[in-house]
Amino acid sequence: MSIEKLTAYDFRNLAADTIELNDNINFIIGDNGSGKSSLLEAIFYLGHGKSFRTSQVENLVTHNKSKFIVSAKDDKGLQLGVAKDFATGLTEIKIAGEKHRQLSQLAINIAVQVITPESFKLFFGGPKQRRRFIDLGLFHVKHSFSDCWKEFSRILKQRNACLRNRSDVDTLDYWSQVFCEASVRVAKLRDEYIKELSLELQPWLELMLPSLAEGISISYSQGWNSKKTLSDVLLQNREREKKAGFSLYGAQKFDVKFLTGNVVIDNQLSRGQQKLFLLALTFAQAKLIEKVKRVKPILLIDDVGAELDLNSRTLLNNAINKLDCQVIITAIDKIAVEPLVPTDNNYKMFHVKHGQISAIGK
Repeated sequence: MSIEKLTAYDFRNLAADTIELNDNINFIIGDNGSGKSSLLEAIFYLGHGKSFRTSQVENLVTHNKSKFIVSAKDDKGLQLGVAKDFATGLTEIKIAGEKHRQLSQLAINIAVQVITPESFKLFFGGPKQRRRFIDLGLFHVKHSFSDCWKEFSRILKQRNACLRNRSDVDTLDYWSQVFCEASVRVAKLRDEYIKELSLELQPWLELMLPSLAEGISISYSQGWNSKKTLSDVLLQNREREKKAGFSLYGAQKFDVKFLTGNVVIDNQLSRGQQKLFLLALTFAQAKLIEKVKRVKPILLIDDVGAELDLNSRTLLNNAINKLDCQVIITAIDKIAVEPLVPTDNNYKMFHVKHGQISAIGK
C-alpha cells in the first residue's frame, strides 16, 4: 500500500493538518526539532501502535493536550486511524469505518519499516533489537508466525511460573514438553525466514556494497545448542533454571549476527558502510513482504544525510529505484537529498518548520 493522505491532530509538535503524499518518493526537509521526524513517527505509530523514538506513549501527545489522532487514507481508498485519549485511557482504532480493539489489527493493513540514526542498535543494542527486526518481517512474510508466537508466549509464561513457584516435577515436565514443541515450531519458521532473507539480501548488497557483498552473511542462533535437543538442554540445566526462576533456553533466546567473513560487521565496516548494510537489509525485508502480497511496505528513512557521503547516497538512489514501495525520507536540507531526486519528477518535497508542513515546488 501507499499513503495518499495523512492526518495528524495534536501529535508531538505537528500542526493539525492533512498532507497528500506521493506514492513513490517523498522528501521532508527541515531543521532539527522542526517536526520532520515526528511525521515519520506518526506513520510508524499507525503501523505498529508504538513509537520508534520513545516507550512512553504519553510523550506523543502535544503539550497541554490530552488526546492525539493519526489517520491515513491509502491508494485504494482504505481509511484507517487511531486515537489515544489520555484523559480516559481509551484507545480507539478504526479500519474502513469499523472499530477494532487491538492495535495489531493495523499491522495487517499497513507495514511500516524505519531506518534512523539509532538503527545501529541492531549491532550495538544487544539481541533485543535484532529479535524485533527479524520478528517484524516474520509477522508479514510467514502468516502462521503470529499464532505460533502467541501460543509460544502463553506456554513460556506458564513454564516460567512453574520454575518461579517451584512446581512439582510432573507439572514442570508437562510444561517443558509443550514448551519444547512450541520452541521448535517457532525456530523452524525463523530459520526458513532467515534463509529467505539472506538470499534476498545479496542483490541489495551488490547494489550498495558491491566490494563487500560476497563475504557478508547472516548467522542464526535458535536459542539453544543446535547439536542437542531442547529437551536435553532443559533437563541438563533444570537446577540453573529453577534458581533463575525463568527459562534460560528456548525460542525466546534466539539471536542473529551479521558477519563479514567470520567477524561481526560492526568490527569491520565504517559507519557509512554499516548504514548502507542496514538499508540493504531493510530493503531485502521490504521485498520479501511485497512478494507475499499481504501488504506492500512503506519505508521511512530518517536523516538520510547522517553517515552517508555523496557517493553512498548515489548508491542508495540506485537501490531505491529498484524498490516498488512508497519511501519517505527526511533531511536537514535539500542538498542532502539531491542525489535521490528522481529524474522523472515522480516525487513530492515538503518543508517543515515549527510543526507546519508545506509543499515545496519542483
